[in-house]
Amino acid sequence: MITEPLRLITRLEETHAAQLHQLYQHEWWTRGRTREDVERMLAGTTYVFGFCTADNRLVGFARVLTDGVFKGIVFDVIVASEYRRAGVGARLMNAIIEHPVLSTVRHLELYCLPEMVRFYEKWRFSTQVSGVTYMRRIMTSPR
Repeated sequence: MITEPLRLITRLEETHAAQLHQLYQHEWWTRGRTREDVERMLAGTTYVFGFCTADNRLVGFARVLTDGVFKGIVFDVIVASEYRRAGVGARLMNAIIEHPVLSTVRHLELYCLPEMVRFYEKWRFSTQVSGVTYMRRIMTSPR
């Protein structure tokens, strides 16, 4: 069980961006993201949330894109494997839900694997999104 204190950050330093890139390389859904793409993604993200150890190691991360009024979308909730089941994901979600701007956005949304639905239901996320169909356009070639 992890007992060390973790510090919430809302801005990533250069070392954190490198650590995030490494976290991404260990997950099937983010493996292969380049460091350059991660930097561009961070530059275009509205809000970032991370948890760091006392020695400034990033062990949890999530990001949100929002217009600040109607829609916000949570992306990339990721926790270092040795910190899973220690409440880091829950702390990330609490930080997002309690954020002064995000707490007033009409629809906060995310997508997840079926086995993660119960986790997100704790924050009143629901699969009941009547009348909405998820769609995706895939670019045929990267920039």
